[in-house]
Amino acid sequence: MLQPKKTKHRKVHKGRIRGNAHRGSSIAFGSFGLKAMEPIWITDRQIEASRVALTRHMKREGSVWIRIFPDKQITRKPAEVRMGKGKGAPDHWAAVVKPGRILFEIDGVSPEIARQALQLAASKLPIRTKFVVRYDYQA
Repeated sequence: MLQPKKTKHRKVHKGRIRGNAHRGSSIAFGSFGLKAMEPIWITDRQIEASRVALTRHMKREGSVWIRIFPDKQITRKPAEVRMGKGKGAPDHWAAVVKPGRILFEIDGVSPEIARQALQLAASKLPIRTKFVVRYDYQA
């Protein structure tokens, strides 16, 4: 799974996801992309499941770029533990995604294969997404 090699603090505040994405909201590397339409935390496992579905459908042709990284530590208290006594232990990692953020980019495949592959990847994610094409793409 994806996770940072090193962090400054072991536990982070929860925070709120407000507004739309400005950074990472346009296609920068590939020709086709998958854009998030809702705010959410996407876990490292969900990112990995999407990546596997994407690369398998493309039959390892073309290139894939993952534009999000899980750098937020999510904590969880054990089952059947009373309230209080501090914050729970680190459990997993998540990427904070705002609406408009490009999640995945691909290149080197036909538009039909790209659409199907990104549709499969989107089915592994718990949010609504949109297939986008680079503005200067020539078929």
